[in-house]
Amino acid sequence: MVENVIWPAYFDATLSRREGRRVPLSLAVEEPTVDEVAKAVGQVGYDAVIEREKAYPRQGWTESGRVLVKDADDAGKSDLLQAVGAYVTTLRE
Repeated sequence: MVENVIWPAYFDATLSRREGRRVPLSLAVEEPTVDEVAKAVGQVGYDAVIEREKAYPRQGWTESGRVLVKDADDAGKSDLLQAVGAYVTTLRE
């Protein structure tokens, strides 16, 4: 069972790649929430578990939460982030 960790910072348009953004600006939004990311993971077709008390290491100790993606055996992390990023941007439109 593969379990991928996705942080909302991966999709944050206010961050640079060095600061932790993992998708292109075209797939990023300002200050994404863990709920938006979890909903996008569900839209892609995977089960999401939200862990709200976790803090993204690159952003200090501010709790932003993270999403665990269950059973993503058929997709690489990069492909998964691209698909989730596309849904996060459509959720904001």
